Amino acid sequence: MPQKIKELQDQLERIIKGKKDITDKILMAVLAKGHVLLEDVPGVGKTTTALALSRLMGMEFNRIQFTPDVVPSDVTGFTMYDKQSGQFSYRAGAVMCNLLLADEINRTSSKTQSALLEVMEEGKVTVDGETHCVPSPFVVIATENPVGSSGTQLLPESQLDRFMISVSMGYPDHQSLVELLRDRQRENPLENAKTVVTREEVLELQKEVQEIYVADQVLDYVAHLAEATRNHELITLGLSPRGTLALVRMAKAAAYMKERDYVIPKDVQDVFKDVAAHRMILDSKVRYQEKSAREILSEILADVAEPKVEG
Repeated sequence: MPQKIKELQDQLERIIKGKKDITDKILMAVLAKGHVLLEDVPGVGKTTTALALSRLMGMEFNRIQFTPDVVPSDVTGFTMYDKQSGQFSYRAGAVMCNLLLADEINRTSSKTQSALLEVMEEGKVTVDGETHCVPSPFVVIATENPVGSSGTQLLPESQLDRFMISVSMGYPDHQSLVELLRDRQRENPLENAKTVVTREEVLELQKEVQEIYVADQVLDYVAHLAEATRNHELITLGLSPRGTLALVRMAKAAAYMKERDYVIPKDVQDVFKDVAAHRMILDSKVRYQEKSAREILSEILADVAEPKVEG
């Protein structure tokens, strides 16, 4: 199966130029059964990345453009009375797919955002007392515009905690931008994207990632990192138990992508900031010290002793 991963990486690299480190993290999140939050300015490839993944992984794809007038039933579905049968029947919402692109999630109301909470955590929605399971695999890739952009609002902590990682695409470097312009002179590489792995193979890959071994010393290291975020003077809200579990799952996926069947501390370090940064609430003193969440997390990585693990 790792050969399939390499093929996925190669195809993604052809479509998303110069962002292999970001697309690899997104792949890891999918393999770890997690959801992804992409925060950045418009036009840097967030939507293209989600579309590319759905096509390369043979996933049923739905997209919902979050605007102030979107309501929870657009997301979860609703029940409708059928005159012919004399019964109420369920009409599926946007979440009934394998990969849901929640575009500009921070432009809609908190009520509509909260409609995603149950399905992101449990893979099911409850409508009028009836529970409906979403297909497997199920991944939410949400994009958000930077806070302060027109019509945006902060996502609540409960929503942010459901995302396994948060990454920023950023602008491509000069050479990647030239390649992007050259490739799109006649056609869009996304249009030629073909399925590399089937949905069934994605489920098998996820199962293999779940079986990756994590030694007690590494688990102890993860716990120390999580506790350090909770005890740091500049952090008001640290890494939750859900976030700590997400860190272990992402570390397993990182090890799997490197063709290892066990996790080492470096795997944890490589994904720590992507898993933890969006979950942090920083103290007001940070404003005067001009530090970001990622800078503080880098300090925590430097301060917490790395265990010696036999490889």
